[in-house]
Amino acid sequence: MEKKKRLKNARYITGFYGVRTLAVIGVILYHLVPSSLQGGYLGVPIFFVVSGYLITDLLNQEWQQNNKIDVLGFYVRRVRRLYPALLAMLVTTIAYITLFQKELLTNIKEIFASNLLYVYNWFQVLHKESYFDHFGTPSPFTHLWSLSIEGQYYLFWPIIVALLVVFLKQKQRIFNLIFILAFISALLMAFLYKTGSDPSRVYYGTDTRMFSILLGSALSFIWPSSALKKEISNKGRIVLDALGVSSLAAIILVFFTMSDQSSLVYRGGMFFFSVLVMIFVATVAHPGADMNKLMTNPLFTWIGKRSYGIYLYQFPIMVFYESKIQSIGSHPWRNALIEIAMILIVSDLSYRFLERPLQRFDYKQTFKAIKAAFTGGAKNSRQKVTVITGLVVIGIAAFGMVVVPQATATGSNDLQANISKNAKTAEKKNATALKKASSSESKKTDSSKKASSAKKESKVPVEKQSPTALTKAEAQKASNVYATAIGDSVLADGTDLLQDALPHMYVDAKVGRQVYNAADDIKALDAQGKLQDNVLVGLGTNSPFTTEQFDEVMDAIGSKRQVYWINVHVPTRRWEGPVNSMLESQKKKYSNLHIIDWHAYSKNNTDWFYDDNVHPDPDGSKYYATYIARELIKNM
Repeated sequence: MEKKKRLKNARYITGFYGVRTLAVIGVILYHLVPSSLQGGYLGVPIFFVVSGYLITDLLNQEWQQNNKIDVLGFYVRRVRRLYPALLAMLVTTIAYITLFQKELLTNIKEIFASNLLYVYNWFQVLHKESYFDHFGTPSPFTHLWSLSIEGQYYLFWPIIVALLVVFLKQKQRIFNLIFILAFISALLMAFLYKTGSDPSRVYYGTDTRMFSILLGSALSFIWPSSALKKEISNKGRIVLDALGVSSLAAIILVFFTMSDQSSLVYRGGMFFFSVLVMIFVATVAHPGADMNKLMTNPLFTWIGKRSYGIYLYQFPIMVFYESKIQSIGSHPWRNALIEIAMILIVSDLSYRFLERPLQRFDYKQTFKAIKAAFTGGAKNSRQKVTVITGLVVIGIAAFGMVVVPQATATGSNDLQANISKNAKTAEKKNATALKKASSSESKKTDSSKKASSAKKESKVPVEKQSPTALTKAEAQKASNVYATAIGDSVLADGTDLLQDALPHMYVDAKVGRQVYNAADDIKALDAQGKLQDNVLVGLGTNSPFTTEQFDEVMDAIGSKRQVYWINVHVPTRRWEGPVNSMLESQKKKYSNLHIIDWHAYSKNNTDWFYDDNVHPDPDGSKYYATYIARELIKNM
């Protein structure tokens, strides 16, 4: 007997698989090769617009057909569709980190519960978790913020739709109201965003991200899929196709050009991008246009059907894989292809054996199915193996949620202790450096002349050079160097020995500092009289950055100062090459820019570093400080 359709007029729009494919490709490549697809994070607004349109379209059809909305039935369908794969991902991920990466178990019970309740994005906001600080070991759950926003939407939206239909009645009025609410959400994003600060709060917030879902929802009231006519005029078809192709081209262009750190993103850019997606979705939904055919093919359909699983498993696979590979930066594309293959395999297994079967599974039979596996009633041994494996994984995950580690790895603790110690020592040394530097302008001028004169002298040292200590002659030159250093945790790690080598250097180093917020810090140092004529910059460890952000730093320093930028040694991160290449290319633009090639000097010396292969250990810091000091006095 043929199954009766729940909604008589519902259309199956295959092109939406293609739209989802576009979105998930953007998100995956953004995480794997951020320097190549810096706007790929905008795949999430595409998911939001599509979800808003499809969910509201189905709710409207249900109202028209039954003159009511079965809210409880809606919740059951959503849970059946979304929960099995989400729960499986959470449990298997927690089991893995229980066995292999215990340091990630911190707050795991709260993470698990907040994801099941779809409030994880607010957990991230309250705990000030950054979406953009990519250096430290990221949480394998970071990306689940978007699922929480959708879950909150699913909870309230069917009730809101019913109220809108009853009280406003006219579709145009409903569209106008929802559009205004979307615009208010975008305004709130712009208002809460602070230039030069980490934008994670506005990135995670339901209030500041709801506009994408609302735009898709608004579209469904004036563009219902069941009422769109297949037969339209040639002129109408041409207009729709032109809008579809141009909006698709614009979406792809933005994927390549709009950095997640651009203030434009949060001050209207993401909103207008979502409007662009809304137009594109409208053309795909219309049966009289050709966009549905364009976005329909076997590959897009295959990926689109598995897009939920792909999104779910992408981050855990990336985090776990990259924690085991120490040369991600050397072979970014090779590693990216391996990770993509792993993501596709796992998501396909999830789709075949979890998502599809459990959508139709009668959960009242759960205990019976488990009992059958142990009493010989199972149809085959595979069922028994599946049940036993599942119970073992659940048991390991449950153990992990009970036994939470109190500390991270020893190497990490040693690094943190060293940075804390250096920060206290730097306060005293900075005060001395500033006092000496400001004693007289003539002294600085004289020292500059001395350094210049010394540079013209014979480069052959009287004393044999050591890679871990300056010669007496070099130390004398270094004592005449007046400079300000600004950097991230790598500079903070090497501050003590660097200031020993360069006693007149003022150091401002902060863990997690990014290039995008460094310009404001530099301006503050300048206003306080702490920015000297020579500026040492140690930034780029934590994430890639744009040329615009680099320009902001150089503008804040000013063209009259000499800038010595230390390039990065981050072989465990895929942005190492792009950051260093970009820094090298900027020398043509800025005559006052000098690149200190720490990467080339240190790349074959893993014994200089802590376990992260990024921060120099106590022995490595001697090489770091000596090399930086030697490069400074050589270029002055």
